[in-house]
Amino acid sequence: MLTEKMEEYLEALFKLSCEEDELSPTRVAEYLGVTAPTVLDMLHRLESEGFIRYSSKGKGSHKGKSHGRIKKTITLTHKGERAATTLVRRHRLSERFLTDVLGLDWESAHREACKLEHVISPEVEERLAEMLGNPDTCPHGHPIPDENGNIKEETEEIKPLCELSADDKVCIAMVDEEEPKLLQYLATLGLLPDVDVEVKEVAPFGGPLLVKVGDTQYALGREVASKIWTKKNRGGGAKRKRRHRSSGDPRKK
Repeated sequence: MLTEKMEEYLEALFKLSCEEDELSPTRVAEYLGVTAPTVLDMLHRLESEGFIRYSSKGKGSHKGKSHGRIKKTITLTHKGERAATTLVRRHRLSERFLTDVLGLDWESAHREACKLEHVISPEVEERLAEMLGNPDTCPHGHPIPDENGNIKEETEEIKPLCELSADDKVCIAMVDEEEPKLLQYLATLGLLPDVDVEVKEVAPFGGPLLVKVGDTQYALGREVASKIWTKKNRGGGAKRKRRHRSSGDPRKK
């Protein structure tokens, strides 16, 4: 039986696998903020119960012999991926409910959803999705897996805000969801999914970007801008912005 800690690891492995081709214990430890020995213990446990494959990958192998460093890579099995997508679905549905219905701010919703994802039953999950109208994304713009664990593929090209140039006009597609304080900060600036943004200036040598949201301009450091993913501007940003302000935007509190 999965424990809450095992579920946290599976969710982390799934999210990392969506961004990176190969997963290592070191990367998992860095992501979760724990020690390497702690990660290794959990990986062996997950492997023994069939949720992951934890295998060696040698560099420079020849005729069955490996020369050089041997890497250990982590892969979710079908069983592990199914468990992980269920957790991600419940987390993101919970965030939708907490922001859209209860009016919680992003930081609070993310924190509470981390608790709810472990206790929501299949029946509650189904009813929650129906009540919310089966949303495609969480409040931060990330896709919500369907009841079968499938994720709708993004058809539009997205790129981080930090890679844009002056005079580019884009629409925010999503923001990184793992840093609650950053979520809160971006929400107070109005940098929300589906909101239109114009890049006014880009400082040289890795300096900040000056971006315009509505009638207000903000200077954003490159690190913050790298957490904001954008897509082509299709217009109608003001209408979309009003919708988000009625859905738990902390500025209305």
